[in-house]
Amino acid sequence: MRTCRAAAAGKLTVLLATIVLVAGACGAGPTPRVWAAAVCEALTPWRAEINKLTSSTQQQMTAQTTPAQAKENLVRLFSGAEEASETARGRVEAAGVPDTDRGEQVSAGFLDSLTKVRDAYGRARSTIAGLGTGQPTEFYDGVRGAVDTLNKEYDASALDTSKLNSEELKQAFAEVPECR
Repeated sequence: MRTCRAAAAGKLTVLLATIVLVAGACGAGPTPRVWAAAVCEALTPWRAEINKLTSSTQQQMTAQTTPAQAKENLVRLFSGAEEASETARGRVEAAGVPDTDRGEQVSAGFLDSLTKVRDAYGRARSTIAGLGTGQPTEFYDGVRGAVDTLNKEYDASALDTSKLNSEELKQAFAEVPECR
């Protein structure tokens, strides 16, 4: 009887040790430096793409094109911005949750901001795709309205860093080469 209890106790000890190791491994996210580097690697090409698309949109708004051409170009531009935003959001999500105080909140804040930006571009794309091109004045008024709404939604989507301050992450973002 003692041998069975000793064997059972030994198996229980191994099982508990395994559970602790697995639970510990599941709970630990990337270090602040690794997470900051991954986030910057996700956001750097996104920012470049958004800047390029913004410039193209501004050029499109002043170009002498037909409403049909403008509609096609703007829908393509906003679709590209929506796609770029989703790619960045997915890469930030794949970075995980940084292993730091408030890491969950910081990660969620980044994801929420990128989701709002993606959705704002998607709504602008849909709005412009739905505009008729038969009346140029009405079409361009609709485009201006869609762009104004996009700008407001974009501004509202900004990440409020005052609520997400983590000294470890601030330091990491300042130090990793991917964020320079």
